[in-house]
Parts: sequence; structure tokens; C-alpha cells
Amino acid sequence: MAPRSRTEAHRAATPLELFFDLCFVVAVAQAGARLVHDVAEGHFGHGLAAYLAVFAAVWWAWMNFTWFASAYDCDDVPYRVMTLVQITGVLIFAAGIPRAFDNGDWTVGVIGYAVMRLALAGQWLRAALSTGGADRRVALRYAAGVAVCQVGWVAMLLVPDSARNWAFVALFLCELSVPALAERDHQTPWHPHHIAERYGLFTIIVLGETIAAATVAVQEALNEHDELWRLVPIAGGGLLIVFAAYWIYFAVPIHDHLRSNRQAFLWGYGHVLVFGSAAAIGAGIEIAVEQTDGKAHISTTAASAAVTIPAALFLLAVWALHSRHFKRTAAQQLTLPVAAALVLASTFAGHWAVLVAGLVAAATVAVGVTLAARAPRT
Repeated sequence: MAPRSRTEAHRAATPLELFFDLCFVVAVAQAGARLVHDVAEGHFGHGLAAYLAVFAAVWWAWMNFTWFASAYDCDDVPYRVMTLVQITGVLIFAAGIPRAFDNGDWTVGVIGYAVMRLALAGQWLRAALSTGGADRRVALRYAAGVAVCQVGWVAMLLVPDSARNWAFVALFLCELSVPALAERDHQTPWHPHHIAERYGLFTIIVLGETIAAATVAVQEALNEHDELWRLVPIAGGGLLIVFAAYWIYFAVPIHDHLRSNRQAFLWGYGHVLVFGSAAAIGAGIEIAVEQTDGKAHISTTAASAAVTIPAALFLLAVWALHSRHFKRTAAQQLTLPVAAALVLASTFAGHWAVLVAGLVAAATVAVGVTLAARAPRT
């Protein structure tokens, strides 16, 4: 398992990586469904906190695999088997999400994580045995860091309930520090174009899950009441938001910006906001549909906010991580922040809030395309 070259031509995502991503959608869908349930019942604080914790764990497991694969994917039999073991861990983790979300019981989730991390640590050890010098040292640091953090997750199950949330935060910060410590004096050979593609593909998958969840919500509402006119503004606005999110994310290529660990880690870590907000948009659309249908015990403004807040966060996160590096004029730089503010303002548009937010998102795309065409070339 020799390191791959950072300058390797035609480096693209493999079918196994795409399969891995699709299995992660199961966990994303579970987190979104529990968020819908909590918010619809008016449990905003608990729903948001639990969603952040669960989604962060899902995102971090995906990150670990993605960056390792970018540097060391050899696609032989042992590599495939170890990856399938990690997928098994993902599915176990997904099965435990309802219990973690509702009762703070992370037992099944930790078991799933242990399966994933056992395989990942094995991959790093295999990389260490196949290399020498600085590459071997970095691989061993990763293996040790993954193992130590996993021991911490198991120990968290023994912590009293009153302190478990703080233990979770501390352990997650330890997880985030592993790459920086492991690569402090030598960088793994992750491939910029491959990493950018992998993040883009996962963004598409999350947006697709958003559309699927919203479609099911609209279908269920129609089956019960058959009043299409009440749902058209939500369905139409939600679709415009998702279409605009896709357009805005892929408006510029990012791989040339990812030149060093400092740039790439900030960009890669920041994507928890992109992925999390994109998934939350779908949950928000479901909440808006349920509120219109009389199932959600919250106000119209609260239901609208469940869509507009993650949509605005998505716009700001994409601007901060992606777009601002390629904007050449002040008008271009202001487009997404202003759009985010207008999307938030649309929260107070009553039953038309989602549609108004969707129209703002569509107008943002139109303005961005126009400004890009008029901007001076460098």
C-alpha cells in the first residue's frame, strides 16, 4: 500500500467510494428524521443539539475514510474488505441514531464507530508497514490517534449522564486534533482534485437526500388531504433552494485552492457546515409540510425558520469556504452574504416564506451568473 502521487493524472472517485457515500446517506436520513420529529413537537433545543452531535459523528467518520483513501487507495482485496467492514460500522451506527437522539444512549453508535475505527486503524497500520521514513511515522501516528480516541468513546459510555455531553465535546475535539498532530511535520499525499471531487459528490448525495425527504413529506400530506394548493409554495420554494444550492456550490472549481494542509484542513473541516445545513434543509421542508398539514405543533414562523436558517447557513458556508476565493469585485463578494440575509428575512413571509426564500435563492444564481459574465478578466 504505497502512497499515491499528489500529481497523479485523472485521479477520480472509485465505485467503492461512491458505494461508501451512499451507505452514509442512511445515517444522514436517520439524523434528519429525528430532527423533524423533535422540531415538530416543539423541542427545538434538544433537536438541534442532538442533530449537531449525530451529524458531526457521521461527517467525521466520512472524513476519516475520504482523506485516507485519497492518499493510499490501492483497491486490492484487503483494501476492499476493510472498506466493506467500515461500511458495516456505518450501518450499525445508523441503527443506533434514534436511541442516541432520543435518549442520549450512544451504546449502539459507539459499537458501530468501533467497527469503523478498527478497520481504519488497520488500514493505517498496513500503510505504515508498506512505507518508510516520514510516511511510516505519519501512518503510525494516525493509527495510534484513531485507537486512543476510540478507547475514549468506549469509556464515554461509563460516564454519568450529567457529564456525557461534555465528554462528547472533549472527545470530538481530540478527534479533530489527530490529523494536525499526525501531519505536523509531514503531509500525507492526498490529491487536491480527488478531494474536491469527493466533497462535491457527497454534497450532491446530501442534496439528493433532501429532495427525497421533501418529496415523501409532500406525498404523505397529499395522501391524507389531497389539497395540492397548500403545498405548492413549499414544494416549489424548496426545489428552488436545492437547485440554487447545487448551482452555487459548483459555480467554481476549488481544487487549485487546496495547495497545503492549512488550506485543505480549514476547507475540509468547514464542510461540516455545508453538509449539515444541506441535510437540514430537507428536514426543514418536511417540518414546513407537517406544519401546513396540522401535524407539527409549532408556529408558521418557526416552521419557516426550519428551512430558511439552514438555507442561509449553506449560502454563508459556501461563500466562506468556496466562492470568496474567486470573486473579483465587491458586488460579487457581497452577493451570497446579502442573499443569506434576505433568505433569513423571508422567514416572516408567513405561508409564503419557503417560496420567497426559493425565489431569493434563484435570483442569487441569476445575479451571480450576470456578475461573473461582466467581471474583468485576469
